[in-house]
Amino acid sequence: MNKLIQSIEKMKPYFDAIARNRYLKAIKEGFVSAMPIVLFSSIFMLLAYVPNIFGFYWSKTVEAFLLKPYNYSMGILGLVVAGTTCYHLTKSFNRDMPVDNQINAISTMMCSMIGFMVVAVDSIKDGFASGYMGSKGLLTAFLVAFFTANLYKFFIKRNITIKMPDAVPPNISQTFKDVIPFGACVLLLTIFDFFFRKQFDMCFAQAVIQVFQPLFTAADGYVGLAIIYGAMTMFWFVGIQGPAIVEPAVAAIYYVNIANNLQLYQAGDHAANILTLGVQQFVATFGGTGATLMITLMFAFLAKSKELRAIGRASSVPVLFGVNEPILFGAPLILNPVFFVPFICAPILNVWLFKIFVDYIGMNSFLYILPWTTPGPLGLFLGCGMALKAAILAIALLVLDFVVYYPFFKVYDHEKCEEEKEKGLEEVGSEEQQIEVDADTLKSKRILVLCAGGGTSGLLANALKKAAEEKNIPLIAAAGAYGAHTDIMQDYDLVVLAPQVAAFYENLKKDTDRLGIKCVACEGKQYIALTRDPDAAIKFVFKILEGDN
Repeated sequence: MNKLIQSIEKMKPYFDAIARNRYLKAIKEGFVSAMPIVLFSSIFMLLAYVPNIFGFYWSKTVEAFLLKPYNYSMGILGLVVAGTTCYHLTKSFNRDMPVDNQINAISTMMCSMIGFMVVAVDSIKDGFASGYMGSKGLLTAFLVAFFTANLYKFFIKRNITIKMPDAVPPNISQTFKDVIPFGACVLLLTIFDFFFRKQFDMCFAQAVIQVFQPLFTAADGYVGLAIIYGAMTMFWFVGIQGPAIVEPAVAAIYYVNIANNLQLYQAGDHAANILTLGVQQFVATFGGTGATLMITLMFAFLAKSKELRAIGRASSVPVLFGVNEPILFGAPLILNPVFFVPFICAPILNVWLFKIFVDYIGMNSFLYILPWTTPGPLGLFLGCGMALKAAILAIALLVLDFVVYYPFFKVYDHEKCEEEKEKGLEEVGSEEQQIEVDADTLKSKRILVLCAGGGTSGLLANALKKAAEEKNIPLIAAAGAYGAHTDIMQDYDLVVLAPQVAAFYENLKKDTDRLGIKCVACEGKQYIALTRDPDAAIKFVFKILEGDN
């Protein structure tokens, strides 16, 4: 087992390179930017259709009233993501462009949205053409975003632009600079759309869905689900945030399937599409990647080891809300040979059990999208339409994960007990204990902590706030998600990367160097120790910032 893990760990640099791929990152960051639309629209779907479970049906007028916000938000998801994906890809390109010859990210965003409308939307006389403007158009949105950003880069890098005299204000010069790439992009997509529709008698977005439909079907099978969620957990096991690599590749399938499930449910049919965002958040990652809710509770209440019991109890609440880095790095679970098998297998078995409930017991798959921080059992119950079968499945998943993890838990608990007998517990973070904090150095400083989804980063941000209050230091600490930080980080003095996004340190440093601010990436156990010790946390940031004075 150790040899297998060592072999996988040797591939970590290649996995890191995949995680840093600018196109995958642009897709992920584009979705992060558009997430308020998804969550906002889901509220209205819940209001419109959850009462049906209890035999109450809104009138057609009220139902139309509730669905209108959904149609004008989720119904244009593809359009919005075309813009946000292009925006973030442009930002990525700009890291390698001269400072005095940057690509206008706002211009590429608008151009991508217009280009998407050209190739994905059918003209109608009255009403709202939501067919491929929503989730069904996501694959096309990515393609248009990639095309737009690269075409802009081609023109700007070669200075194929309208150049204005130096006396013209920069904002006006920028407008003319964008005319040629903007016009060329829209014109090329318009010509492409004309000939494509003439040749195939359909829009490009419809054709893309038809081409990828076999992939959607294969991904929904037992083997496809095992590959997707097995890969996600395997990446995390070696310390790389698995969803950052896998999720962008299947994101379009997620949203197409959830839209199809909802349409089937509304029509009174069985919603049977498995691969949805809810399955990732509330089934495969039942308590975080690795399905760690049950093992955390086992540590908290069944462990004989004092260390594991303390870790389990400290991690239980965060893990319940899907923030499982405290247990991943604190136990640790990742790169721990004892937990390799259950960490990979539990999510796969969870998804297979979910599929059995859908295929053979008649439970509907996920109909709604909920915040990822919704507790796993509750997210499963609400996301599947508050069905009794979903409640039974939530209990069955807990039992299944207990059975999978228990033998390995017993082995590890025994190992830790033996270690504690021999040498006792070591104090983590002792290096920081010798540092004396100068309040003047931290006065009015702003610290931004970034993780994958904004959950883990909140743990350290809260620890910093607590220490600052205790020491009466006017320090500001905020948490955020990597990908949503590009427009706000200039307002901070230090950016701290949580372990799961540490692979993006090189890209972040290019951005922070241009802004004249500092950044640092934390290791797993170090980060968890800092979140549990506010005094050590503030000493950690002081040590980094004291060089400014």
